[in-house]
Amino acid sequence: MEHADLDAMIDLLVTQPSLDQLMERRLKKRRLALRDQIARLSLSLDPKEPA
Repeated sequence: MEHADLDAMIDLLVTQPSLDQLMERRLKKRRLALRDQIARLSLSLDPKEPA
């Protein structure tokens, strides 16, 4: 959910004329960190080797 919220905030920032580039970079960095965390959790729930 937080990842989707960040996507929406980033899209909104990009469309506004007074683009705050620092805020955009921070949000994108946070979104990437969340994506990495989701991927790690997904891998831990679904191991590659059968049990």
